[in-house]
Amino acid sequence: MASIRKRGANSYQITVSCGYDSEGKKIIKQKTVKRPEEMTDKQWSKELNKLALEFERAVEKGTFLDGNKITFAELTEKWLHDYGEKNLEETTLDNYREMLNKRILPAIGHIKLSKLQPTHLLDFYNNLQEPGMRLDYKYVAKPEFIKLMAAKTFEDVSKLAHVQPETISKIVKGNRCMSSTVDKLCSALDIKKEKFFQVQDGDKKLSVERIKHHHKTISTILTEAVNWQLIMNNPAERVRLPKAEKKEAKAYDEDQAEKLLSLIENEEIKYKLAIHIVLFTGCRLSELCGLEWSDIDTKNKTIRFRQASRYTKSQGVFTKKPKTESSDRTIAISKSLVKLINQYKLWQNGEKAKLQGTQDNEGDSQSSENPEGLWEEHNRLFTQWDGKPIFPSTPSRWFKKIRLKYDLPDLKFHELRHTNASLLIANNVDVRTVSKRLGHARTSITTDIYSHALRRPDKEAAEKLDNLFNKDKKARKRNSKQKQA
Repeated sequence: MASIRKRGANSYQITVSCGYDSEGKKIIKQKTVKRPEEMTDKQWSKELNKLALEFERAVEKGTFLDGNKITFAELTEKWLHDYGEKNLEETTLDNYREMLNKRILPAIGHIKLSKLQPTHLLDFYNNLQEPGMRLDYKYVAKPEFIKLMAAKTFEDVSKLAHVQPETISKIVKGNRCMSSTVDKLCSALDIKKEKFFQVQDGDKKLSVERIKHHHKTISTILTEAVNWQLIMNNPAERVRLPKAEKKEAKAYDEDQAEKLLSLIENEEIKYKLAIHIVLFTGCRLSELCGLEWSDIDTKNKTIRFRQASRYTKSQGVFTKKPKTESSDRTIAISKSLVKLINQYKLWQNGEKAKLQGTQDNEGDSQSSENPEGLWEEHNRLFTQWDGKPIFPSTPSRWFKKIRLKYDLPDLKFHELRHTNASLLIANNVDVRTVSKRLGHARTSITTDIYSHALRRPDKEAAEKLDNLFNKDKKARKRNSKQKQA
């Protein structure tokens, strides 16, 4: 039976005896609960007895977690299993796991839950602000690595490290490579990263926003620990984070956007269409990759964004529904975009026919990767060579290739969405319409992101009003002079 004793003004300790250990020592489990201020004596008496019974049953079943004994890492494991995997989207869960495994758990995972203090978290966040904490640093090979590879074949190293021979060749030639690729090579060759590779842009730091994401992850887990009554309060709630500088959304101006469209006129039609769709609709990259032919109505000149194509390490490429109702939207498109879509459809049908013709001529041309035939019908707008949906990051690579080819200002593919919104606002399209086309849940999201673009219409509005009154004032002066004459 559980026993209850009052410890403080509003705290109570519940104790359950679990028999004796091998040395004859009594085993007890204890937990402290806090009385909510709004509860009456009668309500709290009933609630306290309920908590004591639940605690007793948890101890009997072996499911009780003691906040004085379990570490933050052990709590995290339970949180991921009992909450995260059941309630979070796979992409969000993957993001949580990366932050936990790469940074959070190595720093604070060993600390007992009851001992975790705001100062531990503050020290961790301060550490995140130092150089060397990013995971996206690029590396170049030092002469020592090039000399080492001269005595080996790329194919042999490729088999050991699971890195493509072409990638190894590029690294030897001086191309930059990702940290994960360097780690594979160093592990396979049993060499030290610092001796054979040089980090690039090593002074770059994590953004304040990224640090806040780590804080949110920790706070979310600790909030659940409070709900499970493992701890009395959440130490993350008592930590002040550094303020992030508000950055304007990067975008091309009207002249740069016009130049881009002019330069891609003779590029491959798939590149051309991908850029046109984002620039003229403001859709997200994941929404672009999720488009199907059934989403496009060329007769009524509309396009529907109803799903997104995503990628995670655990699932690979998959399709998901939008987070909010506002993201599922149908918007109008221009005649020129409809014309380009029709041209692209003819091109895609031609590519499909070529592969089917190859299959008919070669008979047994199916490969183990594509046993059903050379073209797989997925109804996707943008596909790989065999009809499969494209990888969600592919359009970004297309755009980077074009941007570098024509020496265009540095901009990410996603920022063509910002370009669309900025140009619409600059041309006096009302914010509510822009917000609806972008799929924002609230108009306030649009105004927050594009506040810089809204300044121009705001300034023009002030000038128009000023010109209106000045115009009337000038007219009165002119009439007065005419009367005097």
